[in-house]
Amino acid sequence: MKQGRITKVSGPLVMAEGLEDAKMFDVVRVGRQRLIGEIIELRSGVASIQVYEETAGLSPGDPVEGTGAPLSVELAPGMMEGIFDGIQRPLDLIKEKVGAYITRGVEVPALDHEKKWDFVPTVNVGDEVTGGDILGVVQETILVEHRVMVPHGIKGKIKKINSGPATIVDTIAEIETEDGVKEVQMLQKWPVRKIRPYKEKLPPVQAMTTGQRVIDMFFPVAKGGVACIPGPFGSGKTVVQHQLAKWAEADIVVYIGCGERGNEMTDVLMEFPELVDPKSGEPLMKRTVLIANTSNMPVAAREASIYTGITIAEYFRDMGYSVALMADSTSRWAEALREMSGRLEEMPGEEGYPAYLASRIAEFYERAGRVVCAGSQHREGSVTAVGAVSPPGGDLSEPVTQGTLRVVKVFWALDASLAYSRHFPAINWLTSYSLYLDTLEDWLKENVNPEWGELRAEAMRLLQVESELQEIVRLVGIDALSVKDRLVLEVAKSIREDFLHQNAFHEVDTYASLKKQFEMLKTILAFYHEAEKAMEAGASFKDVETHPVRERISRMKYYKEDEMDKIEAVKDEVKKALESLVSEEGGGLSA
Repeated sequence: MKQGRITKVSGPLVMAEGLEDAKMFDVVRVGRQRLIGEIIELRSGVASIQVYEETAGLSPGDPVEGTGAPLSVELAPGMMEGIFDGIQRPLDLIKEKVGAYITRGVEVPALDHEKKWDFVPTVNVGDEVTGGDILGVVQETILVEHRVMVPHGIKGKIKKINSGPATIVDTIAEIETEDGVKEVQMLQKWPVRKIRPYKEKLPPVQAMTTGQRVIDMFFPVAKGGVACIPGPFGSGKTVVQHQLAKWAEADIVVYIGCGERGNEMTDVLMEFPELVDPKSGEPLMKRTVLIANTSNMPVAAREASIYTGITIAEYFRDMGYSVALMADSTSRWAEALREMSGRLEEMPGEEGYPAYLASRIAEFYERAGRVVCAGSQHREGSVTAVGAVSPPGGDLSEPVTQGTLRVVKVFWALDASLAYSRHFPAINWLTSYSLYLDTLEDWLKENVNPEWGELRAEAMRLLQVESELQEIVRLVGIDALSVKDRLVLEVAKSIREDFLHQNAFHEVDTYASLKKQFEMLKTILAFYHEAEKAMEAGASFKDVETHPVRERISRMKYYKEDEMDKIEAVKDEVKKALESLVSEEGGGLSA
């Protein structure tokens, strides 16, 4: 490639001339230290380059060398359990090579090119294959079978296929195509800004269960769906993302820490290797890829980290896996866009963000989805994207939140007041919503209970009425309410404290199956209906409010999954207890 030279340096933005044969999004090496950069604008023979490393010390006249290739990720066995930075440099290898701090210009391959993997072919010589077909498998970790696929754009007959130990750069197969014989390795490279192809996008009709009651029961997300968790500092975004990573019904987890504080990312890096995958009992890291890009790393690398993560997620989706992608947080990514846009002297949009912010956000989330994978073998895979948004001061009207809400279909609004009152997850049930409810209703009725829709609607109605009644209580006091209204307040309090409140650090309460969630809510609403009947038949509100059976209701969340009969017993006890109140008292409605 032709060599250019620097004409201007403005923080992470470098202008260079003499790169006439370069293309948009090509990777270049900047300066004598060969810093990694990417061309983001070409105008009148001048290339604008965003540099993914600290640019101090660069000066006009320094060389710029093109690579002729776009910013790409290496896709092959060895990604699982990996911890990478925003441009897929392995942080553990960098530490071994240069110490605890990433030095500028360090060159380390993303994946180990020397390690041998045991390749087991699944096709035979003479078989016809096309891009996306599985050639063979490698047992990457105890939890993940890595399916080696035919690279996109190759179609033909298997001429030769090897078996046994091989590195990711060794030839494992030869495919006879119209253009001659193509050699295939386990290693594939893919440009991060280009969507990986698929056959067909499927409608989101299956729920992705998370074990979190407020999500699964009230605001479910579909497999291949997109969700957003906005909330101010300290409201529990990262804990919710951890819970989803741990419990969500996904085969692979890709976690992107984008511009997060160093201590938060440290928590993730320290915690994830210790977390146990509840389904297998193995460490959760055995099916996780971590991308760590902290706030003290160069700002431009944040912009790339999101695309690196989604490309890795798409790759595992193409194998037929269900992937959960956590992006924490997209606000920091948007700040990187704002920084670069300002350096490019573009016309600013709202709050200084670039005018194209909304389309970039949409571009990212649209890469999620449930699809029929490419290739002649029928496989379905999905990427479910959950993005955390950190609006300054919790202001949900700011551009990043609004741009995200236009695209996503699930909004889990974290509330600082709930977090400060120690209600976790702090998802506000009045402002949150899920637009997947209609498409998931049939699946939930079939897989949980036919009454699921009615039960959810009634619980939501009671919480709504409670909010209205609390306004009255604040103005004139609780004594102004009728006993019926006071009963609604008590039941809504039970829904909030006994059902929606969930302790992420309790060994039993951290996860609840769909069946347990349904039975818990049904028991709370059974108490409401029986209490109404009892009060109409003469029982006093005070006796209903203070009845010992309520203690049993509040303890349901601590019953294990194999103790469902205990929840059934509580439901039966509720009915008997409130019927016995009537027989003891008699009379009309009373306080």
